[in-house]
Amino acid sequence: MTKIWKETGFVDRDIWVTETEERTAGEGEKALLPLDAFLEAVGETNDVGLGVYIAPADDVKKLEPHLDRIALIAVAFPAFNDGRGFSHATLLRERLGYTGELRAVGDVLIDQVPLMLRTGFDSFAVTNPVAQRRLAENCLTGVAQRYQPTARDSEEVGGFSWRRLGSTGA
Repeated sequence: MTKIWKETGFVDRDIWVTETEERTAGEGEKALLPLDAFLEAVGETNDVGLGVYIAPADDVKKLEPHLDRIALIAVAFPAFNDGRGFSHATLLRERLGYTGELRAVGDVLIDQVPLMLRTGFDSFAVTNPVAQRRLAENCLTGVAQRYQPTARDSEEVGGFSWRRLGSTGA
């Protein structure tokens, strides 16, 4: 069973549905459309508060003209070793300036959540039972070393490990 988690805890009722041929959004629900279907639909309506589902190979730059109309972007992680979703999040937050909800869906493991938070994700569709249990117990580990800047500012004072100041050497 999939549960939606945010830093405030698990969400009781999520209104977003990933639409497929077998499942469509019902009353009180909102559709998460695949990128191509979203781009087709957004041209036919002036609605706001839309949702889009991004697969690893999708070009998120196609969303740029519509970002102000999107309430939720769900980024797929089909396998724990597929990191393209991290790149999508960074591009959406830092380069395109997306400020709405960014959700990681798919193979979301507990060890990846702190890194996903740093790249701009703020909600997670968690199916892994161990990840669900540890999130419920508030057992989320931090990131001790930072090697690059990210969408989220570091909570530690003293700068970033990637910044080399006062280097002596030739």
